[in-house]
Amino acid sequence: MDTTVRGGTELLWSALGGDPALLDRIVYGGPSGLLPARLPVMDLARATVAVCSLAAVEHAGLAGPARVDDGAVATAFVSERHLRVDGRAPVNFAPLSRFWRAADGWVRTHANYPHHKAALLAALGAADSVEAVAAAIAGRPAVEIETLVYGAGGLAVALRTPEEWAATEQGREVAVRPLLTRERLDEAAPRARAGRRLRVLDLTRVIAGPVATRTLALLGADVLRIDPPDNPELPDQHADTDFGKRTAALDLDRPSDRRTFDELLDAADVLVTGYRPGALDRFGLHRPGLVVARLSAWGDYGPWAGRRGFDSLVQAATGIATVEGSAAEPGALPAQALDHGTGYLLAAAVLRSLTEQDREGGSRLVRLALAQTGHWLTGTLPLPHGLEGMGGTPVEPGRYVTETDGPLGRLRHALSPVAYEGGPTAWSRPPGPQGGDEPAWLTD
Repeated sequence: MDTTVRGGTELLWSALGGDPALLDRIVYGGPSGLLPARLPVMDLARATVAVCSLAAVEHAGLAGPARVDDGAVATAFVSERHLRVDGRAPVNFAPLSRFWRAADGWVRTHANYPHHKAALLAALGAADSVEAVAAAIAGRPAVEIETLVYGAGGLAVALRTPEEWAATEQGREVAVRPLLTRERLDEAAPRARAGRRLRVLDLTRVIAGPVATRTLALLGADVLRIDPPDNPELPDQHADTDFGKRTAALDLDRPSDRRTFDELLDAADVLVTGYRPGALDRFGLHRPGLVVARLSAWGDYGPWAGRRGFDSLVQAATGIATVEGSAAEPGALPAQALDHGTGYLLAAAVLRSLTEQDREGGSRLVRLALAQTGHWLTGTLPLPHGLEGMGGTPVEPGRYVTETDGPLGRLRHALSPVAYEGGPTAWSRPPGPQGGDEPAWLTD
């Protein structure tokens, strides 16, 4: 086996505190040459899925093996592109989510959500059209646009080279931080869960967090996703990432909904959050014996800690889009690999925390950030051997997708790449109407 394949997995498993002797339980296979890029995207994808599968084997107390099929991995990393809802292809990026020419370079915006679009247009003083936004951005420096839009509650970043990112204060902070952090907070006993399913309270959005909780749902957890009633998930994101889950709507500023939420949290085993650092602190989310997994875009440190962010923005800010682009225009990774990779790594961190908690007790906290995963991709993983430009083979879904009928219609969707001997092969339920479930735990 190529040492690069094993090397990335070893590094991640060590970061997760795993026993290195268990690495021999991973079996690799499948087609090669997938997710072609200048950066080692396939190595990142394979390694994050490998440690997630191995953490599942360990937590289930099974011998394995954990099977990593490159075809399944590559297909899952672009699951949003394979989705079909009654034959309709999804809308993955809105017209105003794209690169724009600024006076001195490029700017990347994200305006998929209505409130982010409104903030972008208000900051620029522009009408709702590609032409109007292009004109508003063209005459200003890229960093000025970045500051202006973020100040208005929108999302925009200036395109940077890797060197320019490394010279920023946020880039320096990211460079000296670990890929992920794992903490034992106290000596509390783990939540008693004998004879019932693991309970996961899901406060995440978009891709990375939902991929993590979708994976935990595959493995048998009762995952309950909570969204605010006035800000639901985008319908196609929901159809892709909410397999196996139930979803409910709660307004945490409403006393009755807050009481319901507190009762859910009191009985949960795991809480996964994907909002900006500090955004949920006022709700007092700590509970003894809980495993908390916190995901952010930029990390909870440095001047960008409070900023919103998405995979495409992190690629632009950190230099990835420059590396993958050309002299004429910026590029992108062949998948939203920071999102998907961080999602599987987050699920692995939750499973490892539960395994350690079962042995030693203690409330647990794990933290990951898309920018940290990007730093690992660009600075730790070795570049693909002999790869020139963008050569390689595009992923062909083949046996790695399936169709499922449910409340949203007939869904064509990618299968999970997390697989092991004796493990599940499909989710227990397709996604239902958003917010259509009772905010209560299942009774086993």
